[in-house]
Amino acid sequence: MHLRTLRYFVAVADAGSLTAAAAAIPLAQPALTRQMRELESELGVQLLQRLPRGVRLTKAGITVYESAQRMLAEAARLGQKLARSQQVDQATVVLGASPTLARLLLPGLFENCANMLEGVTLRTREAFTPALLDWLERGIIDMAVVTNPESGRALSLQPLLAEPFALVSHERMRIGPVVLVHQLARIPLLMTSLHRGIVERQLLSLGKELNVHSEIDSVDSIRELVLRGRWATIMPVSVFKEAVPPAGIVMSEISGVQLNRQLVLATRLDPRPNPALSLVQELVDAEFARLARSGAFSFGAGQRPGPAQPGP
Repeated sequence: MHLRTLRYFVAVADAGSLTAAAAAIPLAQPALTRQMRELESELGVQLLQRLPRGVRLTKAGITVYESAQRMLAEAARLGQKLARSQQVDQATVVLGASPTLARLLLPGLFENCANMLEGVTLRTREAFTPALLDWLERGIIDMAVVTNPESGRALSLQPLLAEPFALVSHERMRIGPVVLVHQLARIPLLMTSLHRGIVERQLLSLGKELNVHSEIDSVDSIRELVLRGRWATIMPVSVFKEAVPPAGIVMSEISGVQLNRQLVLATRLDPRPNPALSLVQELVDAEFARLARSGAFSFGAGQRPGPAQPGP
């Protein structure tokens, strides 16, 4: 079965007539009729019911028509990707990502770029969202995965997903698997300034407050201090999701409010096409989709449930 034959079949179904389809393709009607009969013979079913005027799809024909449309659309997308990839000539794309995402996103993205994008070199820069947006506007990086970017910037912003926050503590703090939002005021927290701002804005309408002992703009330092068992933190769930989570770590859901961060792919507004950038964007989308399917951005696999005692 050839794609050309499927195109002929779809043309006949759309036109409702072999004569009209032959004129539109264009192809001699006897040749088109022969193609349709050969397709029916190959599939072993009747696809077209011949009428006094025109043709009508059989039940099997409807099934093949729907599948043919999907196959032709996928073939067209593949052709477009190949055409774009042939335009790429030793291009370099610089991607910015936050410290909470780099460990999760970059390994798979680098591997896919090396395997699928010949001629494209991917470089990365790591920083928090304010610095990433500044670098993007100044042309230091080409794209960035950022968190809750403010409006008003002359950038293209493509939403990726919303990721919930979790309360993360050590089991020595005896915090249960679910924490009520009003209990946050009694739990000593270490937070990055960015995450604190996002969470406090979402708590503002409820009149709730956090008990932030200190702001530390180092995710690794906060992880280490949480492991020592004296402070907790509020972080996106993916930060502490690992194949083998650190011993004693408890990730608690926060009940009574939906706390989340919006992950967005930001690029500069540029009317000129950039094939390399477009190809890397597609890989970023695909990697986020894969990570989401694996549960990296949700409660579940990789989470160590805490003891069932009530929180403080």
